Amino acid sequence: MKQSLIEITQRIRERSAPTRQAYLQRMEQAIARPRGADRMGCANVAHAFAALPSNDKLRVVAERAPNIGVVTAYNDMLSAHQPYEAFPAIIRDEAHKLGATVQVAGGVPAMCDGVTQGEPGMELSLFSRDSIAMGTAIALSHDVFDAVLLLGVCDKIVPGLLIGALQFGHLPCVFVPAGPMKSSGMSHGEKSTVREHFARGMVGRGELLAAESAAYHGVGTCTFYGTANSNQMLLEAMGLHVPGAAFVHPLAGLREALTREAVRTVLSIIPGENRFTPIGRLVDPRVIVNAMVALLATGGSTNHLIHWVAVARAAGIIIDWTDFSDLSRTTPLLARVYPNGSADVNQFQAAGGPSFIIRELVEGGYMHSDVATVAEGGIREYGKVPQIVRERLVWKDLPQKTTDDGVVRNTDEPFSETGGLKLLTGNLGRSMIKVSAVPDERHIIEAPAIVFSAQEELLAAFKAGKLERDFIAVVRFQGPRANGMPELHKLTPPLAVLQGKGFKVAIVTDGRMSGASGKVPAAIHLSPEALAGG
Repeated sequence: MKQSLIEITQRIRERSAPTRQAYLQRMEQAIARPRGADRMGCANVAHAFAALPSNDKLRVVAERAPNIGVVTAYNDMLSAHQPYEAFPAIIRDEAHKLGATVQVAGGVPAMCDGVTQGEPGMELSLFSRDSIAMGTAIALSHDVFDAVLLLGVCDKIVPGLLIGALQFGHLPCVFVPAGPMKSSGMSHGEKSTVREHFARGMVGRGELLAAESAAYHGVGTCTFYGTANSNQMLLEAMGLHVPGAAFVHPLAGLREALTREAVRTVLSIIPGENRFTPIGRLVDPRVIVNAMVALLATGGSTNHLIHWVAVARAAGIIIDWTDFSDLSRTTPLLARVYPNGSADVNQFQAAGGPSFIIRELVEGGYMHSDVATVAEGGIREYGKVPQIVRERLVWKDLPQKTTDDGVVRNTDEPFSETGGLKLLTGNLGRSMIKVSAVPDERHIIEAPAIVFSAQEELLAAFKAGKLERDFIAVVRFQGPRANGMPELHKLTPPLAVLQGKGFKVAIVTDGRMSGASGKVPAAIHLSPEALAGG
């Protein structure tokens, strides 16, 4: 392993020792209790299983069969989550074949940032993560489960599910993804060009709607490498998926096979099995560092600089932006997926996807290989790709060398020697920037500052033609205390238009940009925020 990986992990471990010990102590106390159906009062048990079919009641109470709780983020608003409508039936069918029972423990809210971008609802976006975490904990508080399957994909949903599940760290948990939508034929670069043309008044609403509808056209996750798809990369790197499950289309036959395998996997790590692996033990400092490295090596979403600090803290582990920055200095950039390149996630998957990246990072000594995973065989199993062969799910090794070096690279020929995210410090405080999406010639921008107190002010100034010059937009009062820290992705098209005209532009803000944002240099998450005296 790389010495920097060892040293950064060790300092996180030392910093976290008191909180991690307290967390593990609570978890071990929960593990030591009798199972819920044996421990709880008769009225409690009767309520818990009242709606189960009689044969399932017999299984879970008298025969002590494993009872799987499902927490789902299903709704019809999110294309990424619509496929989850069919998952409980598949999970129940597979569980029954294996002698287990299943209950949907609860549903959590799931909002789409694509729908709320630039709208008042976006101010609820970041807050929704903690509502999802609470919803997950409420679902699991019924306390009659032996294992948990977590159904969620998108931006705040996966971090919220993970934070909530870690409050029940004594339970084995497997995340079950649904997969990306098919590539539409319209590239993300073409879509961005239409947005810029609309911002300049060159096309109308009809043309813009046609382009957007071509890009977002069916079930599955949006195909750019934003926060939702970064979630899937990180879950693979943490060993919380069935290996290779992230980027298989929702309607592919392989998707159902992987969903059924998630049931088999979680039942193989419940109490009483040789591989008993509760999530609170699995998610240790090494696993958190592995997730951070995977984010940096793929130029993933800046939103995870917020989310994974909270995820780690839920397991008693304390990380900060300095840890991300120090890891970034020695983590190679191995992927170019939009907005860091032209490929979408389907092309990323075809080139090897998360499996290729994880294999390269593990073999190169950039990730911890001695970690627990939900899959038998450890993290190296996540360097293989799943396939159906003669009606059986199997995992195959990838070619040693990349088959598309415009999308993924081996560690000996990376796109960059350093990772995709950087920490910035100065007299304003600390902020982060995603450098993997910014061309080298735009890494330094010197220009006068123009201060805005709302994104609407910047948009109005652009429409009035007042921004035809070099400038750095300082957009303040966008932090969590001010208005919930919304994403400011609506500012990308006008700034990109000005950049395209040859002006030097950048943005500094205490708010967030979308995981899909790129192109324009953006120092974001500035702390302290304006409302706190920054």
